[in-house]
Amino acid sequence: MKQEKDIQMSSETRLSVKKTYKLFIGGQFPRTESGRSFHFESKDRSFQTNLCLASRKDFRNAVKAARGAFKGWSEKATPMLRGQILYRMAEILEDRRVHFTEELSFEGLSQKEATSQVDLAIDRLIHYAGWADKYQQIFSSVNPVQTPYFNFSALEPMGVITAMAATETKESSLLELVSAMAPVIVGGNTLVYLASKKTPLTAISFAEVLQASDLPAGVVNILTGDETELLTHIAGHMDVNAVLYLGSEGESLNNLKLLAVQNLKRVVHEETPDWKNPNTESPYWIQNFQEVKTTWHPIGQ
Repeated sequence: MKQEKDIQMSSETRLSVKKTYKLFIGGQFPRTESGRSFHFESKDRSFQTNLCLASRKDFRNAVKAARGAFKGWSEKATPMLRGQILYRMAEILEDRRVHFTEELSFEGLSQKEATSQVDLAIDRLIHYAGWADKYQQIFSSVNPVQTPYFNFSALEPMGVITAMAATETKESSLLELVSAMAPVIVGGNTLVYLASKKTPLTAISFAEVLQASDLPAGVVNILTGDETELLTHIAGHMDVNAVLYLGSEGESLNNLKLLAVQNLKRVVHEETPDWKNPNTESPYWIQNFQEVKTTWHPIGQ
């Protein structure tokens, strides 16, 4: 009895282990090189923590990791393998739904909303996993030409994509991340994702799902930080091929477009999408980050 009482007292007095939220770069969890952080707390102040405030160098490191992973992911990872990895993400997220539901409640969602958005994120991963070996058949074509040639057009991935979460989003950071990430990487691109400073928890926690899913290091990199501080570096970086901007129109978007012309960077703007809407689940989201390659082949006489 005394031993059981001692065990009970020990469990009541022990301090819980607080989670340390870090960045996710190149398959690892480094702290920001600047040593800076920002404070996050739930609306009822039941949860408080500090998160890394990513710097310009952190972003450069993430782009370098994404570029290093691009060739292997786009050329060596078959469409079937990409689909299997996305499906594996869904499996892991299903197992960890309690944890993500709790974090979504800290971000301001009700229990019902949090559960619904975890379900939507899981379903969206499976949706795009199914498109991995099919979107080419929809968007590729044999072109009619009046010359003695075969003419084929097919899609190929652009390269390194940066996605910037909407700072004014009312959605969960989990659903927004999954909806932006899945069509980008299933098409063979690599991604650097800047989570919303307002709701960063589940986005950076999802990095643990990525690491456990056999996704090659560097294919997805997740930063937490300030959009206004990093926007010029994102837009002006010469090794970023395209930017997905999920905020509303305004000065930030205009600056992004002006700086993006320096290396003909594609800017895809979606104004705070309603991720619960089925229209945000489409192979056209994959096409947004693909180039069309046309091949001419002579017909023998």
